[in-house]
Amino acid sequence: MEQDKLQLLMKMFTRHMGEPVESLHMLPSSGSYREYVRFEGGGKSALGAFNADKKENNAFIGFSEHFYTLGLKVPHIYEYDTDNNVYLLEDLGNTTLFEFLQKNRTEDEFPESLIEIYKKTIEELVVFQLKGSEGLDFNLCYPRKAFDRQSMQWDLHYFKYYFLKLAQIPFDEQKLEEDFQCLMDFLLLAEHDYFLYRDFQSRNIMIKEGEPYFIDYQGGRKGALQYDLASLLYDGKADIPAAVRNMLYEHYIQTLQKHKEVDTRTFKNHFTAYVYIRIMQAMGAYGFRGFYEKKEHFLKSIPFALKNITYLLSNHPLPIDIPELNKVLEALTHNEKLSKINALTVTINSFSYKRGIPYDMSGNGGGFVFDCRAIHNPGRYEAYKHITGKDKPVIQFFENEPEMKDFLDGIYPLVSKSIEKYISRNFKHLMVNFGCTGGQHRSVYCAERLAEYIKRKYPVTVHLRHVEQEIKKG
Repeated sequence: MEQDKLQLLMKMFTRHMGEPVESLHMLPSSGSYREYVRFEGGGKSALGAFNADKKENNAFIGFSEHFYTLGLKVPHIYEYDTDNNVYLLEDLGNTTLFEFLQKNRTEDEFPESLIEIYKKTIEELVVFQLKGSEGLDFNLCYPRKAFDRQSMQWDLHYFKYYFLKLAQIPFDEQKLEEDFQCLMDFLLLAEHDYFLYRDFQSRNIMIKEGEPYFIDYQGGRKGALQYDLASLLYDGKADIPAAVRNMLYEHYIQTLQKHKEVDTRTFKNHFTAYVYIRIMQAMGAYGFRGFYEKKEHFLKSIPFALKNITYLLSNHPLPIDIPELNKVLEALTHNEKLSKINALTVTINSFSYKRGIPYDMSGNGGGFVFDCRAIHNPGRYEAYKHITGKDKPVIQFFENEPEMKDFLDGIYPLVSKSIEKYISRNFKHLMVNFGCTGGQHRSVYCAERLAEYIKRKYPVTVHLRHVEQEIKKG
């Protein structure tokens, strides 16, 4: 983030919170080009945001103020400067629904605690869709006021040009376009006068004190109820089991029926069609970000999308005649190149031996545990006592320590062998733990270096946690 934008946001924080900024931390980027920084001071915190897209800012700020006034669970916008493309907003913490999901599920179980938080999310979604549209200025919507034929056509062409063509999937272009038109005709038969969130998935839902809060709805517009439900239940990496998904769908219908009459058969048919277009839109994004922009972590969502398509084709075929599109989707599920994209997740933890080795939440029963306590400890020196293995002075300390290099050089090939074997056998989870006395310097540094090494070398998802540091922050 540019220094002048940072200074503006710091002044906003001090002005609104009545406290000077004591610390700031840049948040990792996601799929967007927005930049976020967390400010802390006087026991208070807030997020500062910079986004060069003025129309997107206007939509987010305008929607947020409207929703917040209605009592919906969205962040409070404290201050904004539209000329400089910055705004200060409520800090909802670090836990997304996706992270909550990762921490609470196992390979074979989708526990009741997860089902309950999804039910709460669905109940809030219904209120958001119905109440949120009341009095909303849809002129703020960007880039379209409604999820109309034009919007649908953009999504379908996104899928065609950035996924099918880049993945080299053959198709008859004229026949596929005719099927796209048929699909859009059917989708537009659904009621479409509600607020459509547009990207209602687990990474855009925050969990704070056991309650769901919604973020990143700046792409919202007028549309059908089914789209957001499809986005949530068929969220690729969330990988919700079919039985749970069906249960949550029924919970949505029951919740919706408390507010309006629902023709359940018609609603279900349109829901299925919206699931298809949502998955195709998402695959267009995976293709653009992954195949075109070479951002490998987007490619890791492809196996989940293919799994959903396989399930849909077998269990929920569309009630319309779209032979070429069905042929293309069927071809995707049998494509050898796409099937080799692995969905392995490597969880890397740093921890303190005083608290104990982290539990393997994947259900695999553990993984590697490396003891870093034999390495020279910077925590013995006053200059390093209040910083961690992520800070430059500690990093420099270890870079000057040959024993640290020897330690990691022995670990890299060992972990690499497991990753390669796990990929070849289509395993889903591997955990690696680094422990030291306080979980602050040596273990944190080692976990950071291994995460960098794996991200450079393998097309896997890396989930990095500094357990002791998270606990200290509360």
